[in-house]
Amino acid sequence: MPQIKVADRIIGGSAPIFIIAEAGTAHNGSIQKAFELIDAAREAGADCVKFQYVIADEIVHPKAGAFPLLGKSVDIYRRFRALEQPFAFYEELNDYCRRTGILFLCSPFGPQSARQLLSLKPAAVKIASPELNHYPMLACFRGSGVPLFVSTGVSTLSDIRDALAFIDSPVALLHCVTTYPMPPEEAGLGAIAQLARRFRCVAGFSDHSEDPLLVPMTAAACGASIIEKHFTLSHSGDGLDDPFALEPMQLSRMVKALRRLDPLKQDERLQIVREEFGAQRIDQIRGKKKKKLTPEEKTIYKTTNRSLLAITDILPGEALSEKNCALLRSEHNLRPGLPPKQYAAAMKKKAAVPIANGSAILMNMLKKR
Repeated sequence: MPQIKVADRIIGGSAPIFIIAEAGTAHNGSIQKAFELIDAAREAGADCVKFQYVIADEIVHPKAGAFPLLGKSVDIYRRFRALEQPFAFYEELNDYCRRTGILFLCSPFGPQSARQLLSLKPAAVKIASPELNHYPMLACFRGSGVPLFVSTGVSTLSDIRDALAFIDSPVALLHCVTTYPMPPEEAGLGAIAQLARRFRCVAGFSDHSEDPLLVPMTAAACGASIIEKHFTLSHSGDGLDDPFALEPMQLSRMVKALRRLDPLKQDERLQIVREEFGAQRIDQIRGKKKKKLTPEEKTIYKTTNRSLLAITDILPGEALSEKNCALLRSEHNLRPGLPPKQYAAAMKKKAAVPIANGSAILMNMLKKR
């Protein structure tokens, strides 16, 4: 069976389930709170704690619009700007993880954050779902040998295939549903085995549901070698994921439940979750053994995933470059542009018409240099 090595840990096959405690940006910029998150993840028994290296300009355009959070309308770009931290912040997190004995993991969102993460010599790096085909960012890892945990939410099998053809690092795929929080019946956990079989790699699940046991245990029964779960110090926090993330005691319950499944075969795990949660519900959560977009993911496929947008006004005859365009999430307010697989071709062209800052860049707006 496929396996992957991260630091001194073997993941996959008969190895224990690798548990990622996703702290994300729950620290809200406080290094002390980040240390508390690291301590909580370690005390709960997680194998590693994951953060997000946020640089707003690598993620969305300033005109991306707003989204609802905790009953309020929040400007996406401004929210990400508020979450930005200097490189020294991540250096401290990495050092603290090493001193306290838990693996440090982090998600970059563009080439700048990717290169800075690599300078920390991480044991592994997490690629979030919308960055699955962010080829300029993925190129930063080519030749590094650093293992990548790659989430596959809001993606198709062809998207995954194209990404894996580009990546030359050891890879583990995480089945994922891009809904926050995720209703358990939308999990489609049968896709875990399909990903492992089709791409001959270690597979796991990145869980956005609220229950600490139901979906994680079922994922383990469906062959997940890795479980990633959001956690926070308190649901009362104002972090992006705090409303559905696990609190420390819940995270500890999840880890203990998964450790109980570690020595068991897959059919034995399945029998346990059927007895605990009901066979009908487990069959619903497993779904069909096929990776597919949920109805909600279909509606956000082009806007959540990266596409080519203008980041300055571009004049006719002006060549496209990293200074005037970028692969960004268009989100709610902007029209999506060319997909990442056409990025390299687009960068060899120049504008045929005026392209306003924040506009989608499409092939009919371009011509040969």
